[in-house]
Amino acid sequence: MAADAPTEVPLSEVPLSEFDRDTAVTRRGPAEPGVYDADLSAGWTIISAVNGGYLLAVLGRALGDALPHSDPFSISAHYLTPSVPGPAVIRTDTVRTGRTLSTGQASLFQYAEDGTEVERIRVLASYGDLDALPDDVRTTAAPPALPPVDQCFGAGDASEGAPPVPGSSAITERLALKIDPATLGWALGRPSGKGEMRAWFELADGRDPDPLSVLLAVDALPPTAFELGLIGWVPTVELTVHVRCRPAPGPLRVSITTRNLAGGFLEEDAEVWDTKDRLVAQSRQLARVRLSQSRPVR
Repeated sequence: MAADAPTEVPLSEVPLSEFDRDTAVTRRGPAEPGVYDADLSAGWTIISAVNGGYLLAVLGRALGDALPHSDPFSISAHYLTPSVPGPAVIRTDTVRTGRTLSTGQASLFQYAEDGTEVERIRVLASYGDLDALPDDVRTTAAPPALPPVDQCFGAGDASEGAPPVPGSSAITERLALKIDPATLGWALGRPSGKGEMRAWFELADGRDPDPLSVLLAVDALPPTAFELGLIGWVPTVELTVHVRCRPAPGPLRVSITTRNLAGGFLEEDAEVWDTKDRLVAQSRQLARVRLSQSRPVR
């Protein structure tokens, strides 16, 4: 029946951006309310899995359509199993709706080789209207001191002296990262021992940032574990992002720090700043590291 035909969730503008196309979701018909189909792109993989920030943006788009409010304010994700490129199903549920905030949850599923359904990610989020927030800002936070873009290094430049890491690096082709040289000791075989990473962030096709691409930005830089002398995959266990305002056009500045690695886990705290020197997003994630894969800190 025509009433049950799948409906692609409309984007805010013509989807010229690869990010918009690859995070698109299709709403199923009324017989399956709150259920969306997605196709996870291989273009956003790193080492052996689909990037966690990209996945969060896919789920974020589905929740923005399912809930009465469209902008993510706070979104927390638990990564249960590694996602792979290919078809996925997202099931959303509205937990609560209010005048200024809505709360929803969502899970992303894929199918194993034997046909059984596997849950990859589970998300709980609060949504609202970023444009309705008051302008009053009182903060002691300050933008990171990054060199000009032309004095920073792209992902390809940064990896020239780094130890080879087997697997996919497809995501680097979709990002225009320019990394602060002060956080590139790992690429030269001289990790600083400081858990810091800073970079200018843009999508490679020039698409301006929005709340969904900010969900990607907090998880798009090389892991801070590299500057601690560790190499290899650093899979995310849990990631929480707070979006504070709608970003202005232009490149974002992303700063990520780690203060504690213990028991094979570390935290990463990220801040995202826009061209108007506004703190547009903050995040914290818990990630697992492989302590057997390390190189000396100098």
